[in-house]
Amino acid sequence: MSTEPSPPVPVPAAAGAPRKPRVAIVFGGRSSEHAISVSTAGSVLRAIDRAAYEVLPIGIATDGRWALTADEPARMAITDGRLPSVDELAESADGQVNLPASPTDRGLVYTEPGAVPKALGEVDVVLPLLHGPWGEDGTVQGLLELSGVPYVGSGVLSSAVGMDKEYTKRVLASFGLPVGPYTVVRPREWADEAARPAVRARVAELGFPVFVKPARAGSSIGITRVTEPQNLDAAIEEARRHDPKVIIEAGLVGRELECGVLEFEEGPRASLPAEVLVGEGFDFYDFEAKYIDSSDVRIPAALTEDETARLRALAVEVFEALACEGLARVDVFLLADGSFVVNEINTMPGFTPISAFPRMWEATGIPYPELIDRLIQSALRRSTGLR
Repeated sequence: MSTEPSPPVPVPAAAGAPRKPRVAIVFGGRSSEHAISVSTAGSVLRAIDRAAYEVLPIGIATDGRWALTADEPARMAITDGRLPSVDELAESADGQVNLPASPTDRGLVYTEPGAVPKALGEVDVVLPLLHGPWGEDGTVQGLLELSGVPYVGSGVLSSAVGMDKEYTKRVLASFGLPVGPYTVVRPREWADEAARPAVRARVAELGFPVFVKPARAGSSIGITRVTEPQNLDAAIEEARRHDPKVIIEAGLVGRELECGVLEFEEGPRASLPAEVLVGEGFDFYDFEAKYIDSSDVRIPAALTEDETARLRALAVEVFEALACEGLARVDVFLLADGSFVVNEINTMPGFTPISAFPRMWEATGIPYPELIDRLIQSALRRSTGLR
C-alpha cells in the first residue's frame, strides 16, 4: 500500500453550475531546458485565473515519466542560481499519469505500484509548457493529436520545423524571408575524420566570429561564440553534447530584437518589440546571461515607427510561413544598413518572470492573466486533427 499523498481528485461542480474548463499544465521534460520549463510553469500557475479554470499540474520528469506534481509555484522558480526540477515536485517517486489511448476518451488515470489506479477525470485542454526536444518539437503535439486532446500552440509540423534551426532557415528562405549565412554539421559527417577538413573549410568561408549551436535546442544552451579556427572543434563537441546535429551561423553585427506573435480570431498580430541588453562581461546572450545574471530586455525597443512597423510585419510573416498557431516569439537582428535578418522562432516561448514574451504583450496592452486566457480559449475553439 502506498504511503504517498493521494493525487488530487476533481471536485464536481455545484448542481446547475457550468463546469469550469479543466486545464492540464504540462512542464519539465527530457531536454536540457527542463528547469526553464519548470520555471515557466510556476509563473503560469501564479497567473492563471482559478475562478475560470480548474488546473491540473503534470510534470514530465527527466526520465520521461509523467507525474502529478505539487501546485506550488514558489518551489518552481530559479532562485539564487538553483534550478528547479519535476523530480523535486512530484507527489510520488513512482506514480505515473497515463494519457487516454483513444480520441473518444479524454480521461486521465493515475497509477502507482501496489495501489488501485485512480481516475483523474477528463481534461479539456493541455497547456504544454515544454521547451526543447521531446516537447516543443512536435513529439508531445503528436501524442495529444492521437489522444484527441486540444492543446495550446502550434501543431506537429510547425513545432518540428520551428525547433530545427536548419529547417526553419530553409523554409523561411523559400518564402523569400531574410536569414543569415550558415552551415550544418551532420552526425555522420563529423564522425568521419576525413570529412572534418571540409567542415572547417565551410566555416572559414563564413568568416569569424561564428556561433556554434545545437541545431535543435533553445534557451541558449550549448552555444559557443568562436573567434579563432583553433577553438572550432571544441565548440562543435560542446554543441553535440546537446544535439548530434550542429548548426554554425555567421556572426552578424547588429541589434538583437524580439517580437511576440499571438493568434486572434481574425488572424495573428505582433506585439511591440523588445531589444536584448546583454549584461557586462558576456559576449552574447547565453544561458547564464539570460537566466542567472543581470541581462535584460528593453520594452518597447528604441526603434523608429518605420522600424517597429516593419519588424512587426516581418514577425507575422514568419509566423504564417511556418504555419504556426497560438503563439510564437520571433528573434531578429537589425543590421547597420537598416535591414532585418531572422535569427530563429520559438513556438513555445518562456513565460518566466523575466521572459520577454509576456512582458512584450503587457506593454502592448494584454496583461499576463489575459494572455493565458486568450491562449486557452483559442485552443478550446480549435479541433485536433487536420485543419
